[in-house]
Amino acid sequence: MTKFDPAAATAQWLATLSPQETARAVAYTHGSHWLILWGFVVSVLVAWIIVRTGLLVAIRSRIERRRRRPVLVSFVVALVYSALSWLLTLPWAAYKSWWREKQYGLTSQAFGGWLGEAAVGAVISVVVGALLLTAIYALIRRARRFWWAWASGVTAVFIVLGLIVSPLVIEPIFNTYTPAPNGPVRDAVVALAKQTGTPSDKIFIYDGSKQSDRYTANVSGLFGSARVAMSDTMFKQGADLAEVRGVVGHEMGHYAHVHILWMVGVLIVLSALGFWLTDRLYPTVRRLLGARDVGDIADPAGLPVLALILAFLGVLATPIEATLTRTLEADADHFSLVHANEPDGLSKALIKTAEYRAPSPSAVEEFLFYDHPSVENRIRRAMEWKATHMPEGAPDGAPQVTARQPPRP
Repeated sequence: MTKFDPAAATAQWLATLSPQETARAVAYTHGSHWLILWGFVVSVLVAWIIVRTGLLVAIRSRIERRRRRPVLVSFVVALVYSALSWLLTLPWAAYKSWWREKQYGLTSQAFGGWLGEAAVGAVISVVVGALLLTAIYALIRRARRFWWAWASGVTAVFIVLGLIVSPLVIEPIFNTYTPAPNGPVRDAVVALAKQTGTPSDKIFIYDGSKQSDRYTANVSGLFGSARVAMSDTMFKQGADLAEVRGVVGHEMGHYAHVHILWMVGVLIVLSALGFWLTDRLYPTVRRLLGARDVGDIADPAGLPVLALILAFLGVLATPIEATLTRTLEADADHFSLVHANEPDGLSKALIKTAEYRAPSPSAVEEFLFYDHPSVENRIRRAMEWKATHMPEGAPDGAPQVTARQPPRP
């Protein structure tokens, strides 16, 4: 029998993508990189417009006409700013999140459906964001010297609470989650969940195809709210049991290795650094925006200035955040290979994700922008695992990815 060659097998998997599919994925991916820059330009424009209107200064002055009401001012200004910012960025969001996805065949959702969900999401984010900003401004007033350290901790608390509440309250607003019916798919996922210590009593399939045609699954929530959720796009794209085990095994790796808490820990450090830099940069950016009627960083009317600085720092932090998540994704792949032992199933699924993530970027591009290892690198690691752990049954080559009827869930 011919010795199994991981490099050759990886090349065969990649060859299942047509040149047209690969070119389309590259164009989409490179465009996504440019969106980071253009998104920041939009942030600059929105901050400039809001500052020039003087609306936030007027609201602050009116509320405090007779006496100081810092908490009320912070909350109302944050509400108005968040709502106005959403309205101003709506055309950009529609292009980025709907029109562009439609052009690349990654969504079949009508614009009305997208807009309705965007509006609901905006209401939630505006209220939650206003509460968070109110807390941050209270810290700026009371712990002026080290507010940035306290603010990072409060931000982390909001994130953790969101992770706990989201599967129970937020996600059901946008999608319908139904328990996976009895059958081979549920049996395979339940068995894998028990093996990996993941909750096995909350296995769901949701109508993710309502928003996106992307092939995906997830384990969301924390502690008692954690659940396994598979998008119906997986089965519409013909996922077989090997794919299901490979993909869900990856998601279970995130849960078993508490990757989300690692992310929160790193975000505490990054947000503390970001808030510290914001404190130092605020006077300069306020002057550049011409915000003459805005006070120091404790003035909620200066929220556009603060938001713009954080947007700029977010762009600079892109490689750091990408490297962090890429590392965790690689660990989840390894977890799947160890516990699901489906290198071909995982590879077959990864090929299907290449439609929105160019499979073979340069090392520099992957480092700067990719929040997952490239499809080529992920498949190569899966094939190396196969060569090491399945030497007897490893054929020399990769099966073709063809359309199949999905298994009955």
